[in-house]
Amino acid sequence: MNTMISGSGSDVLFLHGGGVSGWMWQPVVAQLAGTVRSIVPDLPGHGTSSSVEYTSHDDAVDRLVALIRDRAQGGVTVVGFSLGAQLALRLAADHPSLIRAALIISGETVPAPAQAATLALLRASAPLARREWFARLQAKQLGVPETLLERYIEDSRTMTTDTLVASVRENIGFTLPEGWRHFAGPATVVVGARERGLMRKSADHTHEALPHSSLVVVPDAAHDAPLTRPDRIADEVRGLLAQVEAGRTGPDAS
Repeated sequence: MNTMISGSGSDVLFLHGGGVSGWMWQPVVAQLAGTVRSIVPDLPGHGTSSSVEYTSHDDAVDRLVALIRDRAQGGVTVVGFSLGAQLALRLAADHPSLIRAALIISGETVPAPAQAATLALLRASAPLARREWFARLQAKQLGVPETLLERYIEDSRTMTTDTLVASVRENIGFTLPEGWRHFAGPATVVVGARERGLMRKSADHTHEALPHSSLVVVPDAAHDAPLTRPDRIADEVRGLLAQVEAGRTGPDAS
């Protein structure tokens, strides 16, 4: 996976959502400038890693574990959005020694209904994603700012149908990994108040499975908080880093 590393300070691994790539974290990273060392990979099949197909969460997690061991010093705070949130959950659940704290943003952990029909429709409509007018509509829904719009359109052009279908298949069928219930580090679950019901139900489920986690509902956000409220996401990162430094966990740690 191609990876951008910048800044100095505590290592923070940022995992983007499906259909975008590492550029989506630019607004959040800018808010944190001077305080963290940002590790921002393009996941398989996305952005500058589009030459390697996305095949499964298992494969992506293996690649991320190798990245952390190679590029981080003693573990990372992981920040994941949507598809990236599911990978963050897997890392915290399956490789807790590598994860100091976890920020889970808009991670679907309740399987979606009608998965076969959704995937069939997705495969049939996949060519639309490469059309600029369609990409612009999708970008508007995601809250992509004008300064990053061309990056989103380019990602839409380069993503293959196989990557699109595989990543969505993994996303809509995802269930909360058992190890998450035993993750000992600080953790915060974030969801937008204007997100669909399944996503809000997922946030509740993820939070309830780890009683010492915090649940944050962003009142003016849909499925777009890192792009529309980077200040709020940066604040949550700072809060987790403070808990890590203090060596404490739990919702009343600060």
